Amino acid sequence: MTGSSAATCPAPLPAVAAGSWRLGDLELTRIGYGAMRLAGPGVWGPPPDRAAALAVLRAAVEAGITHLDTSDYYGPHVVNDLIREALHPYPDQLRIATKVGARRTPDHAWPAAVSRAELVQAVHDNLRRLDLPVLDLVNLRMTGTRATADIIEPFTVLAELREQGLIRHLGVSNVSAEQLAAAQEIAPVAAVQNRYNVADRVDDALVDRCAEQGVAYVPFYPLGGLRPLQVDALDEVARAQGITGHQAALAWLLHRSPTVLLIPGTASLAHLRENIAAATIELPDHALRTLDAIADN
Repeated sequence: MTGSSAATCPAPLPAVAAGSWRLGDLELTRIGYGAMRLAGPGVWGPPPDRAAALAVLRAAVEAGITHLDTSDYYGPHVVNDLIREALHPYPDQLRIATKVGARRTPDHAWPAAVSRAELVQAVHDNLRRLDLPVLDLVNLRMTGTRATADIIEPFTVLAELREQGLIRHLGVSNVSAEQLAAAQEIAPVAAVQNRYNVADRVDDALVDRCAEQGVAYVPFYPLGGLRPLQVDALDEVARAQGITGHQAALAWLLHRSPTVLLIPGTASLAHLRENIAAATIELPDHALRTLDAIADN
């Protein structure tokens, strides 16, 4: 690892707790780091403070995080360039997960990019930008469709790239249970990355199914879409435990299933410290019951 964060982070971050989850030959800490927010506003362009972005990446790895989530369409290219600059040559234990299946346009939109040519280019772009010979985990992001048939062709392309030795493990993102099943008919699926949190519980059955199958479930937007009554309930639990609402939501997710892996993102060392600390929080039964019921409010 190059460089040092000592000048920016005088107090070391706490070591990552909450254990890890093994995906074949990959061991990922259950608290990971999502790098999307390192890009500029709207996940476009360079960060407002490049030195701070580099410091956060280095601090995450120094704290023991081994699960780093990124995509070459963040920026675009900006985040992968930051990761390479901050961390290459990569520590042996660090595992980098990336996503393909979308692209960025000049109007900052995120259209689907799932043709064979687009997926092959995206995989090679990630390999080149990150300076890696093989990608640890590639998630196919499905954009704007939950039709089962729509995942078959693009996932087949990624399965072929896996057979060529460019990818170790495959995952899927923003998918239905039926799309997951269709992908599993083509190649093993190591991870599902979907929207899920203490209030947005549409994927409850899928979370349980992933646990039964030993598939990692990686929720994004851990605080997205909460209504005022739900926020009030979350804050009440957090105050009683002396933690933040964000920490309470992350702790609930870790408790929800043993195969849940978190990738909270931040460009702040203070928030990174808060996220890591969430792994040590043991919520009492009454707090868990309150949080379990938030979705009904």
